[in-house]
Amino acid sequence: MTLITDIEQDLKEARLAREDARRDALSLLLAALRSAEKDLQRQLSEDEGLQVLQRERKKRVEAIEAYRSAGREAQAEAEELELDVIEDYMPEQLSEDEIEEIVDDVIAEVGATSLRDLGRVKGIGPKTLARLEPHVAAGSAPLARPEASAGSTGARGDLAGVADRPSALFCACHRQRGAG
Repeated sequence: MTLITDIEQDLKEARLAREDARRDALSLLLAALRSAEKDLQRQLSEDEGLQVLQRERKKRVEAIEAYRSAGREAQAEAEELELDVIEDYMPEQLSEDEIEEIVDDVIAEVGATSLRDLGRVKGIGPKTLARLEPHVAAGSAPLARPEASAGSTGARGDLAGVADRPSALFCACHRQRGAG
């Protein structure tokens, strides 16, 4: 079954069970998926469906933050309900430990110890990260620790203090690449 078929079936069940909040969230999600299909003028692939879900998830997370900062708790809770429904259809997210383990493996495979190895990490990192994409939430920042954010200490970008932790090195390299 496709994602749209699953959502249509769940929408039907929510209507019969008179679950108004779930019904509304499913209707919005279904509308977003159908709109994407209309834009592409074909059925969505599984990956494209996940991209739509990720986009809708990101919208809900941003709306929750905005409502909370404006002191509108009732609207934030409504958005959280929609977010819960969206996340029911998304693949299970990897834990930080699982992501860190994969990042450590990539850096160990490359043998990276400093920013000079960034090119080699870039060469293999995207292939590995592409495997993770369905499991990583849209818009999430690279896995970083507070102590890694001060990683670039020397004028040449040496990573004293983080080179012993491959995942911190990867994150520092990733930030360095984004800043450059």
